[in-house]
Amino acid sequence: MRRDKLKELNSYIDELKVKRMQLLETKGNFLGIESYLCELKNGDVIRREKLVKNKSNGNACIILPITTEGNVILVVQPRVFTITKVGVELPAGYVENGEDYETAARRELFEETGYVSKDLIPLASFYQDQGCSSSFNTSFLARNCKKISHQHLDEGEYIRYFECSYEEALELANMGLIADANSIITLEKAKQYLKK
Repeated sequence: MRRDKLKELNSYIDELKVKRMQLLETKGNFLGIESYLCELKNGDVIRREKLVKNKSNGNACIILPITTEGNVILVVQPRVFTITKVGVELPAGYVENGEDYETAARRELFEETGYVSKDLIPLASFYQDQGCSSSFNTSFLARNCKKISHQHLDEGEYIRYFECSYEEALELANMGLIADANSIITLEKAKQYLKK
């Protein structure tokens, strides 16, 4: 990037940094809302609300599992607030307190599919919705996945898993059947490893 453009961008970043935050109130249980007054370095004060998931920041992991046969494992589950009411997506889940992303990825893959992998590659880290959440996600490619068990779903979880080729998974994304940003980002980031 040109130095003058980077200098300009850094000046905006510096001006709009939060100097001080004051928590005003918290509402909700599993899905909570915290209201803040935020003073910026430029002196302006803004009010913002933050989503809190299960009394934590809501960090999550997303896994692109590839079986020993070379198939992708997708999960299909109720997503009642979407247009189709069902999501076709990659296995994913929250990072529990005291857990690192890789441990969470291994746990979620096993719980949702019964598969395990000894070969996890971090692909990307990104905010899920930085306008109202501090949730930070990390996606992984899980190679050489082997089925060792049945699913271990939480109460209220209804998940079917579906195997297809990587090219078919990309086609499902292009068709709009895979429509969540987490899965789409992960599928795209994996191209460097899978299209050789």
